[in-house]
Amino acid sequence: MGELYSLGSAVVWALAIILLKRSMDQVSAFTLNLFRVVASCVFFGLTFAFMGQAPWRSAPPGDYALLLASGIIGIAVSDTLFHKGLDLLGAGLTAIVDCLYSPLVVALAFLVLDERIGVWQLAGMMLVVGGVLVAARVAPPPGATRRRLVVGFALGSLAMLTVALGIVIAKNVLERSPVLWATTVRQVGALGVMLPAALISPKRRVYLGALRPQAHWRHLVPGAFCGSYGALMLWIAGMKHTQAGAAAIINQSSTIFVLILAALLLKESFTRRKLLACGLAFAGILLVALG
Repeated sequence: MGELYSLGSAVVWALAIILLKRSMDQVSAFTLNLFRVVASCVFFGLTFAFMGQAPWRSAPPGDYALLLASGIIGIAVSDTLFHKGLDLLGAGLTAIVDCLYSPLVVALAFLVLDERIGVWQLAGMMLVVGGVLVAARVAPPPGATRRRLVVGFALGSLAMLTVALGIVIAKNVLERSPVLWATTVRQVGALGVMLPAALISPKRRVYLGALRPQAHWRHLVPGAFCGSYGALMLWIAGMKHTQAGAAAIINQSSTIFVLILAALLLKESFTRRKLLACGLAFAGILLVALG
């Protein structure tokens, strides 16, 4: 089931990207991430209320500490770095940097959790990453300087390292915890850092102003719901029910699903190059699942 959850996460996250792209030009990286975290905390709170459950449970303090740290590292830090890198590099180059995600999770899971993946899964990772590379447009943004590209690659690489580290350190806790509770605690950890940072910042009016209803909420709210609620719970469920490395390899295919959804929803052209990319990625997913 873990592989199926991870695949679902990739699809829902791709839908979130399509929606969030409409707002990325109107808000900063930190503002976008803050909005997503605040919105997801509201969604999770409403979910607990609907289920008639409390959002806290009896668990060792160490479990809370690891999940909170995971949220700070893997959401507050990583997603802010990711959005900033995306702004500097553009979508094509960011897709290439994003290919570091699954190898980093595999490496960290080996070092931290002594987790090993098989030959078929490694082959699957190469196919998925190959599909992403084939799909990526490598042209830099117009007028991009060398310094801008170097900084963008550095931020993007740090984003992949921190998201990988954030999930690997929490893997053991996830295996013995309910998905909804664990996901919520991670989001609260991110909120506990980002909201105070916004309040003490000279730009607090800009950051907090994004939390007031406005025109681009029609894309921002559903994008946050898909990305920071639906996709996130599926991502955590995938990490809980299978190896971190295998889940990460399947998660990597989200770039491919962006191409498919862009063709279906935005009427973008679906070229032979994109078809090849999809074929490679889906072959890789099949190898990981069978492996």
